[in-house]
Amino acid sequence: MSAVARKEIAGYFKSPIAYVLIGVYVLIMSIYFHPALKAGYGDFVEVLGDIGVFLIFIIPILTMRILAEDKKNGTEVLLLTSPTSLPRIVIGKFLATFTVFLVIVVISFIYPLIVVIFEGVITIQLVGAYIGFILLGAAFCAVGVFSSSLTENQIIAAIISLVIMFAMWIADQYAATVGGVLGGIMEWISVLSRYKVFTDGLLTLENIVFFLSFTALMLYMTVRVIERRRWVQG
Repeated sequence: MSAVARKEIAGYFKSPIAYVLIGVYVLIMSIYFHPALKAGYGDFVEVLGDIGVFLIFIIPILTMRILAEDKKNGTEVLLLTSPTSLPRIVIGKFLATFTVFLVIVVISFIYPLIVVIFEGVITIQLVGAYIGFILLGAAFCAVGVFSSSLTENQIIAAIISLVIMFAMWIADQYAATVGGVLGGIMEWISVLSRYKVFTDGLLTLENIVFFLSFTALMLYMTVRVIERRRWVQG
């Protein structure tokens, strides 16, 4: 599992994709963080809430090749015959994408850290917002890995994951209108409403379990998709 993760991480940083995505997201963060930094206050919670939506566009590009490339190049069969179990391979690939995402998180922390150094203040809301941001990123990375397992076309994989993430982001806005069981499901899968709980500084067990469980579910479904393809192909 760790060998797979290291190989994929090396692949990301040997190509421009990781640097470009990190650079773009850091630029977006700078645009949002700079006014807060200039004003001299350390509450970046609102900023983290605003920039979370950009993960919907960044992560699909980050994850689109992670499994689709193997299928296109015909190297997926090597994954299926590897001495490493398929679940461990999938988790390793997920960890690679999540590691690149964590690089973004670490870089973003420079801004509030500057204020903390000078003012010595860090709020529970900021801590909660970062925990929520990391959990949101993990869930979206898992969606991206799952989407990449569905097709050999990287662009299609990116579109599938973008649609899923966007639907989860706006689900609660239409839940009341839809109503009934479907409305309840839409409200339950809404990541925006759950993410906002973290930005309020509330570390509820329910929401932590939701993000972790959803991440695990996406990875499990990824394994099932690949296994099913193996049996269909004989």
